[in-house]
Amino acid sequence: MADTLSTPLPEYELPPVIETLLGVQFQRLEAWGTPHFGLFWQRIRDEYPEFEIQPPLQIQEELFGAEDVRPKSLSFRLQQEPPLRCWFLNQTGERLLQIQNGHFLHNWRRIREQDAYPRYDLTIRPRFETEWRRFCEFLASEKIPEPKITQCEVIYVNHIVRGIGWGSPKDLPQVFPCWSGEVSGCFLPTPESVVLNANYVLPNQQGRLHIEAEPAIREVDAQEVLQLKLTVRGRPASSSLSDVLNWFDLGREWIVRGFTDFTSARMHELWKRKS
Repeated sequence: MADTLSTPLPEYELPPVIETLLGVQFQRLEAWGTPHFGLFWQRIRDEYPEFEIQPPLQIQEELFGAEDVRPKSLSFRLQQEPPLRCWFLNQTGERLLQIQNGHFLHNWRRIREQDAYPRYDLTIRPRFETEWRRFCEFLASEKIPEPKITQCEVIYVNHIVRGIGWGSPKDLPQVFPCWSGEVSGCFLPTPESVVLNANYVLPNQQGRLHIEAEPAIREVDAQEVLQLKLTVRGRPASSSLSDVLNWFDLGREWIVRGFTDFTSARMHELWKRKS
């Protein structure tokens, strides 16, 4: 891999990103209970007036070496309360906080087609920092110890609309250079659909980049799209906010550079690449 620190990150005027997520996973808080969801909501309700109850997230960890091959032991514990995940949404639904005992995530979502992507440095990273500080201050006020973070996660979801750079699966090589579409004979016709998955290890095993590309139908207008989801997940150096933010910066860099490597120069022109 080339040295990336000396080169600026690729940038686009019209990036196809429709959702971003910064999140942390932490050891379960023994003192947390269902009433704390409501108590915390009272603190943020002016900014996040809506809420939804969602199924709980599962624990996900990026393991390497001996950790990856160690036997998986079964453990059992009695839980007095069922696992619960709450969504707290701002008035437009553009910003979303997800809280579960063991997970804290902040999403930006493009609600309207004309909504511009809020830049990472200016909005996405500072917003997570603000919300995480507020959450930790709430825990302290409730005499709940500060979370011990075990994993961090950065996700960018992109929608590549049919008719912009591609029209059918046979055009995929023009979007994703790694997919040739070639076969060794003449029996198979053009595929009806194609799903691509690729995983890449970050330097010093700081995490993995997962890239998933698959056909999808956009909910807002039933438009056919190629959904390109890039996820970087790994463990920060410590639970300190500075180490978490540094890890987010690394994850975001890998997503931006990985997105550029995984997609074609032809698509970069359509998205008006600037650097």
